[in-house]
Amino acid sequence: MSPETGFQIHLVLGYVAWLLCFVAYMLPKLRSMDRADAQRAIATLHSFRFFGLVFMIPGVVGPSLPASFAQFAAYGDFVTGVLAILALLTFRIRPLFWFFVFAFNLAGAADIIVDYYHATRIGLPAVAGQLGSTYAIPIIYVPLLMITHVAAFYLLMRPLPKAAWALAGDAPAS
Repeated sequence: MSPETGFQIHLVLGYVAWLLCFVAYMLPKLRSMDRADAQRAIATLHSFRFFGLVFMIPGVVGPSLPASFAQFAAYGDFVTGVLAILALLTFRIRPLFWFFVFAFNLAGAADIIVDYYHATRIGLPAVAGQLGSTYAIPIIYVPLLMITHVAAFYLLMRPLPKAAWALAGDAPAS
C-alpha cells in the first residue's frame, strides 16, 4: 500500500470513528445542554488548538514537510485556539462570548478546509511520513475538530425554545 493510500484510509476512518462516537455520545449531551454551555464545551476542546504550532518545530516533523503547509496550518490552529480561549474567558459577558464562539468556529472550519485544499494541492498525502510525530493530528484530532465545528454551527442555528424567548421578553405575539 502506498503512503498516500494509507494516509487517505486513515483520514476517512478517523472521520467515521469520530462520527459514530459523536452521534452516539456527544451530540445527545450537547443537545440537552443550555446553548451557551454546549458552546463552552466545544470551545474547551478547541482551546487546545495552539498545539498546531508543533508543525513548525524541526525534528518533530520531517525536513521535507512543505514549509508553506506547515506554517499556514500552524498559524490557523493558533488563531483558532486563541479565539476559543477568548470565548472561554468571556463566558460571563455573553455578547463577547457569542462573538468569539462564532469567530473561532468560522476561523477554525475555514482553516481546516483550506488546509485540506492546500495539502491536496501540494501532494501531502504522498509524503505523509514527513508529518513525523504530528501524523496523528490530521488522522485523529482534525476529524473531531471539524465535526465539532459543524455541530457548533448546527447548535448556533437552532431556534431558541419558546420559554427562552418569553424569559427574554421578546416572545412573539400569539
